[in-house]
Amino acid sequence: MQHEPNLTTELFHLPLFNPEWVLWLLLSISFISVAVMLERWFFFRRRRHDIDDVQRRLEALLEVGDLAAAEAYLASFDSLEANVARRGVEKLADGATAVEEILGGAEAVERLRFSRGLGFLASVGSNAPFIGLFGTVLGVIRAFQDLASDVGNASGSVMSGIAEALVATAVGLLVAIPAVIAYNALSGRVRAMSAQSRLLSSTILYQLKRAGV
Repeated sequence: MQHEPNLTTELFHLPLFNPEWVLWLLLSISFISVAVMLERWFFFRRRRHDIDDVQRRLEALLEVGDLAAAEAYLASFDSLEANVARRGVEKLADGATAVEEILGGAEAVERLRFSRGLGFLASVGSNAPFIGLFGTVLGVIRAFQDLASDVGNASGSVMSGIAEALVATAVGLLVAIPAVIAYNALSGRVRAMSAQSRLLSSTILYQLKRAGV
């Protein structure tokens, strides 16, 4: 006796219900995640400097009123802290209120630039396990479908199918864990640079108030 086709059986024959594509998706996401991690690591490494030395040098230049030298010095660093401070130095003639507003806006813009790619890592860290779990569910469904079509070889085929399905969950976790670690480390670095930029901003505002501007 043949069963009438229904929506469930029709959906099961769609390529979507083949769990192998989930593994390929996870592998692709993994390669992209590694690329983002490496790009951000080199990006931050090239912009690393001693903020205390920069602050002392900037303070000395502002004290003697050499704004051109201060701008040139800050421009030699393509870092979040130096870029924010340089925007403030460029507007020193407009007064403390204007400079303070410029510093706040510049910091927000630089944070966006330095946080590029971190949203992707956060998404991978939170969603890769669910993608892997989805692949496992598809694999289990297929294993029981094989069981229904061949009851005689039930034990071997079902156990093998479930074991293969669990690989998707393992791969999902393997992709997610490094992404979460990298996201936490890099976002922490951005927060640290943002805090350090306030040191330079405070130096600029202090010199303005001291000069009575």
